[in-house]
Amino acid sequence: MQKILLITPPFTQLNTPYPATAYLKGFLNTKEIQSFQVDMGIEVILELFSSQGLKKLFGSINPKKKWSENTQRILSLRQDYIQSIDQVIGFLQDQNTNLAHFICTGNYLPEASRFDQLADLEWAFGTMGTRDKARHLATLYLEDLSDLIVETVDPHFGFSRYAERLARSATSFDHLYKKLLAPNSFIDEIHLNLLKDKIEKQKPSVVAISAPFPGNIYSAFKCGQYIKKNYPEIKIVLGGGFPNTELRSISDARIFEFLDFICLDDGETPFINLLEHLDGQRPIEQLKRTFALNDGKVEYFNEAQEADVRQEKVGTPDYSDFYLDKYLSVIEIANPMHRLWNDGRWNKLTMAHGCYWGKCTFCDISLDYIKNYEANSAKLLVDRMEEMIAQTGESGFHFVDEAAPPSLMGELAMEIIRRKITVVWWANIRFEKSFTFDLCQLLAASGCIAISGGLEVASDRLLKLIEKGVTVAQVAKVADNFTQNGIMVHAYLMYGFPTQTVQETVDSLEIVRQLFESNVLQSAFWHQFAMTAHSPVGMAPEKFKVKNRSKVGTFANNDLVHSDPTGCDHDLFAEGLKKSLFNYMHGICFDFPLQEWFSFSIPKTTHPTNYIEKVLSQFDDRPIKDSTKVVWLGRKPKITSFTKEKRGKKLRMQSLYFTNKKAEAEIILEEKQANWLLESLHKISVTNSKTTRLNELRSDFESQDFGPFPLFWFGEDVGKLRQIGLVVL
Repeated sequence: MQKILLITPPFTQLNTPYPATAYLKGFLNTKEIQSFQVDMGIEVILELFSSQGLKKLFGSINPKKKWSENTQRILSLRQDYIQSIDQVIGFLQDQNTNLAHFICTGNYLPEASRFDQLADLEWAFGTMGTRDKARHLATLYLEDLSDLIVETVDPHFGFSRYAERLARSATSFDHLYKKLLAPNSFIDEIHLNLLKDKIEKQKPSVVAISAPFPGNIYSAFKCGQYIKKNYPEIKIVLGGGFPNTELRSISDARIFEFLDFICLDDGETPFINLLEHLDGQRPIEQLKRTFALNDGKVEYFNEAQEADVRQEKVGTPDYSDFYLDKYLSVIEIANPMHRLWNDGRWNKLTMAHGCYWGKCTFCDISLDYIKNYEANSAKLLVDRMEEMIAQTGESGFHFVDEAAPPSLMGELAMEIIRRKITVVWWANIRFEKSFTFDLCQLLAASGCIAISGGLEVASDRLLKLIEKGVTVAQVAKVADNFTQNGIMVHAYLMYGFPTQTVQETVDSLEIVRQLFESNVLQSAFWHQFAMTAHSPVGMAPEKFKVKNRSKVGTFANNDLVHSDPTGCDHDLFAEGLKKSLFNYMHGICFDFPLQEWFSFSIPKTTHPTNYIEKVLSQFDDRPIKDSTKVVWLGRKPKITSFTKEKRGKKLRMQSLYFTNKKAEAEIILEEKQANWLLESLHKISVTNSKTTRLNELRSDFESQDFGPFPLFWFGEDVGKLRQIGLVVL
């Protein structure tokens, strides 16, 4: 039986473990295969950012060298940093929370250049509490130390990425290989000393390394290099997001000086097959989606007959072994979604494998992780959520789907409410019309606090070219539905898509301005279009009027250099788009002309200044179908009976008084109809697992001879119920 060590190399996130090894460990548990996992990123950070770590850091810096003015200032404050670092790290781990008051006085933390931006951000602190402001200041403090490290001991250092530029778009292994053969850096020494401790303690026979990003591929190879040199009997396998997208056509044999195997896509079956091979139970030819060196040449082995593991069989992600109480909650004030991403620890889960849409032309839709769609059931998801809460003590969840399916989100929300568990969750979506006001109301009731989705280029022509399946107006309406229900909306924005003109870029910015001004967006981020080898644009660039300038290399082949003869010079817009968005996110400068953000002349927008306002004011006239689900989220009402005289007859009446956390409503009906309504609300209650549809409600109503159902359904009483907890899905 192989003994397995799962490693996430530096660096991913400060506030929560990257989930890949937790997913694989959870699956291995279902096979009764023991494993141990480690997040080397947080362990390196905690070793470095400690009083002893800073003493070593400052001791390694040549004080006689001519450093920048900023570095000289930090060096002069070395004792202040050494004295304060343990307390600051503890505070960011939610220990010693009273330190926030001292930090906010401005008399505790040593300050270097990162604090220069405080003059620009002071106006934003009015919306922050003391602890949040202190965490932001502590984040700046760490970033000052990061600047010191970059200038003095390791130019490749970064909190969430390391040596990223060596791996990004690296068609040749040469630069990375040269760096790997160079003497270890200060950060390398910390990393490898910790790795040695893990190996000596766990004594694995197999080390599986997950490298999700370009920013931790160097460290992944560094792990392999160290293990190969010092523990040659250990087999090393690499997987994760970077190999899955970048290393699908490798041919450079030097890669296997650091590794033994590279597995692609879903790792469960390939890894089990590999373990069988190492146990002598399977020939190498019958591995699944695995690269290895054979007679000095890189070969791809994929003759295994076993299918990939279905989602209901992959098990619950297992977060044991991680130092869950040691992660750091930092705050980047500028972007609310980035703040959510970095602040607090989130359990990661996936509602569905792949993307239910799978058409966007900029996306890697030809790859397994996008094209092979398979959803979990809501009951299984909540089972896993409850298991993870019990294990981690955390009830916050980030669903990391490519795009979470709206119907499954609704089912998940109802299952959460039925089980009466308190969770906080957020997810990635498409801005599709299925996200009605009612569905958003249901999601909010279950604990959904935020969503992120791709608006991309806010141009209907380009959205059609992207095959996004949405329009600008639709995005605005959906974002408004979420916002009205208290769910924060983050939009991924794109510029530089093939054939995008100057006018379309300006018009897209105007749409973004209006979305923020209307408060239907609260957060966003601009990305410049990148052409990838596995996207429709990358596979057929001529259809999009761009030219691929890249040559296939022997290492990473995903990001493609391209030219866009019919589009504008997209690089010119980067700074202006970023600067304008920063201000819009903080609710200011909406009255500035768009020209204000650019140092070169741009045309005026073709959109009227009230375009989004008009879109939002339009009535949503989509018909409610008989097949629509009807769900009651409210409580039982207080019932008062009384007698009313009408035309000489005494009528038995009932007052139904409904309340929820925000509102109240009273409905007065004749006793028979009131009793029917009470029975119907019980029948359609979210606590019942059986779904009731509108046509069933209609038939039941009409069988009671209460009159025409439309008069009731579209009348005042149902209108009150819609505001107090009745949703149609």
